[in-house]
Amino acid sequence: MTRTEPAAETTAPDTVAEGPYFEELQVGQVFDTAPGLTLSTGHAAAHQTIVGDRLRLPLDAALSEEVTGAAPLAHPALVWDVAIGQSTLATHHVKANLFYRGLVFHRAPLIGDTLRTSTEVVALRQNRPRPGRRATGLAALRITTADQEGRPVLDFWRCAMLPLRDPDRVTGQDAELDTVGEPPSASALTGLAAGWRLDRFRTRNPGVHFEDLKEGSSLRVGGGDVISSAPELARLTLNVAQVHHDERAAGGAGRLVYGGHTIGIALSQAARALPNLVTVAGWHGCDHIGPVREGDTLRSDITVERLEPLPDGGGLVHLRSLVRRDTTGSDRDGHDGREGRDGQDVLDWRYVAVMA
Repeated sequence: MTRTEPAAETTAPDTVAEGPYFEELQVGQVFDTAPGLTLSTGHAAAHQTIVGDRLRLPLDAALSEEVTGAAPLAHPALVWDVAIGQSTLATHHVKANLFYRGLVFHRAPLIGDTLRTSTEVVALRQNRPRPGRRATGLAALRITTADQEGRPVLDFWRCAMLPLRDPDRVTGQDAELDTVGEPPSASALTGLAAGWRLDRFRTRNPGVHFEDLKEGSSLRVGGGDVISSAPELARLTLNVAQVHHDERAAGGAGRLVYGGHTIGIALSQAARALPNLVTVAGWHGCDHIGPVREGDTLRSDITVERLEPLPDGGGLVHLRSLVRRDTTGSDRDGHDGREGRDGQDVLDWRYVAVMA
């Protein structure tokens, strides 16, 4: 005779460990309890394997020491990925990230530095209801990151779309989000590389440098890059947004890729097109215009929008990367990317790089 055990009783938990829904946010609210993260060579190596970092200074400690006077330099994409990840205490339930604005590096961190981030809610707007869609709102956040000595590292804004816990709630939040954020100041952009020996970078690395570029010129990166290890990158950078870890939170269509992952691939592709990019000083803005999921292949077109010489040589290169994903996960009919723009646009990123 088989004995049937009684089913275990299901009880409601006393507490659910989760972040806020849209209606639980308030302007002025600050999230600053994410763990600090000390950048290590392990972080750098893992990050490189996922997004393909190709900037010379983070890869070459001897060159970094010669050019900047310090080494080893942390890759800028690793730094902003950690800052964004630390900010996700406020966006655990995020459904999409719409934009980033005004990102500025106040200093270039080194491996061994510790990053700590504070995230402030600066504006809220509830979206209009849509039939068959869960009620959502937009939260504009200001993110500031400092190192272990309290020195400013990053300052920027991002806008996240969050669901409401109560689908019938009308919050009255109707902020104008077009005015959120500030463009990076000229002094901040030029100050990052102040004192760097860009002449030595130029001497050590043959090829195209600042003086060889022309405003309005465009480059297409041959071949694409597949998105892999997406949850691993989210974990590496302390990103707790559910849509990057839990397929059910992503609506069943597959986990969404962390926005920093797409941006990191775009920077890696830009560094293939312009191998002598020194670093990134800031962003004018970055818009996520389409979803990216693990297994997608990304391709980039890059435009040189403006050139701004620096007093001691070299200059700032204002770039725009338009990134698209293959619509089928691979090129249709053997398309090799040399003609037309096959696929769906997913990223429009305007940023400022330093070149020697």
